[in-house]
Amino acid sequence: MNAIGKSEYVVGVASYIEQVSSLLSHQKVVQGGMGGEVQRVKQAIELAEAGHVVSIISGGDPNVYGMGGLVLDMLAATNKSIDFEVVPGVTAANAAAAMLGAPLSGDYVSISLSDLLTPWEEIERRVAGVADSGFIIALYNPKSRKRKSNLTRCVELLMPYRASVPVGVVKNGRRPGETTIVTTLDALMDHESMIDMHTTIIVGNNESFVWRNNIVTPRGYKKKYDY
Repeated sequence: MNAIGKSEYVVGVASYIEQVSSLLSHQKVVQGGMGGEVQRVKQAIELAEAGHVVSIISGGDPNVYGMGGLVLDMLAATNKSIDFEVVPGVTAANAAAAMLGAPLSGDYVSISLSDLLTPWEEIERRVAGVADSGFIIALYNPKSRKRKSNLTRCVELLMPYRASVPVGVVKNGRRPGETTIVTTLDALMDHESMIDMHTTIIVGNNESFVWRNNIVTPRGYKKKYDY
């Protein structure tokens, strides 16, 4: 909030700009659609080099599939001597977990199923690598209009090890129209029609359980303490 308030320019995707519109007053806005990230960062760097204070808006946390990596990568590639600050946010996985109860209480991994920047073969290898581990799995970008088969394949890879584990599906978490479903992996595709790029899926491990429609992953206290 303070960073945006001090900014002369705010740069970001139109939908993200809309979410912070209540914080905007004097700032000039540079916005665009998905896919134009590199050009927007170039614009932001040029504005910063000209002496302006610039905020680049990123969904969730800028370090979790956000703009933080791209901005610093481009600054490093050109060795720009621009002062910067990365302001933390709430990741989609953490927001979804809070709506689902306590599914991320133990070790977990996050995997994006979007193959726009990462080859699908690599994503598939990562999913297969954690399938029989004890990690809870947070799935980002599970399905889009052009990419419908990746989630199906992901479920196929996980099924031999996690068929009956609890799974939480959160769409538009902490935004208008939010929807939350608690199901199991073997029934996840029954809800495929609601899953899109605004959905986060949390796949529990074999210790996760459902209580009052909340997913709970014990951290291990019960093995050590009586309660």
